[in-house]
Amino acid sequence: MPVKNYPAARNFDGSMRQLLTSFIFNELLNSEKPEELLEAAYPFAHLMMQYRCALREVQTKLEVLNTELSMDHDRNPFESITCRIKKPISIIGKLKKMGLDISLENIEHHLHDVAGIRVICTFQKDIYILAEKLCEQDDIKLLTRKDYIKNPKPNGYRSLHLIVEIPVFFAEGKKYMQVEVQFRTIAMDFWASVEHKIYYKKDIDRNTTQITEKLRLCAENINTIATELENISKEIEMQEEQEHLGKRRS
Repeated sequence: MPVKNYPAARNFDGSMRQLLTSFIFNELLNSEKPEELLEAAYPFAHLMMQYRCALREVQTKLEVLNTELSMDHDRNPFESITCRIKKPISIIGKLKKMGLDISLENIEHHLHDVAGIRVICTFQKDIYILAEKLCEQDDIKLLTRKDYIKNPKPNGYRSLHLIVEIPVFFAEGKKYMQVEVQFRTIAMDFWASVEHKIYYKKDIDRNTTQITEKLRLCAENINTIATELENISKEIEMQEEQEHLGKRRS
């Protein structure tokens, strides 16, 4: 059945909407263009809207923290923040890889990175400060934490990954939504971006020992430089504090 022939699910009652949703997702299994079918399905679009709203909630919290902490440190803790919703074809692929049926229920219960935020910080210490302050907020629930900074991946990848749950208030009521938050420094993001470019659209085994070791060494070198720059920043801050104390005493 062509995509254009699907009726708008918003015009049906609850039972009819469930029936339509079930039919559409069954069609996905044999569809040549499942991403188009998903995008045309109102229930799926509605769920993605809810994820986008959850992203806004978490983004606002991070931006408030950034503004507040910048007053205490004379600089912004993070350089940039980007948000994304997982593409329909990626959602389908991940569910199939997990051996799960394609359904809204499985998307919500088994995919924790549909909504994602990436925060790029100047220094490593900023990452832990922001992550701690975010998770201290009483409407944020930390579900999982993976620290690839203290425990880098074999290829050298570094980042702090959090899965948080936050209540979002919609017209129909409150709903708890999950958002993945990734924290990286500028240096970590530089390595990750270049690594992605190296492999992009290339049929190469990423687990090749020789390539993995070269990438790990590059990551180590970049991290060494970033750590030295952070230490220089700390020295300057300490000098400024001593100068301020000296002026007060005099």
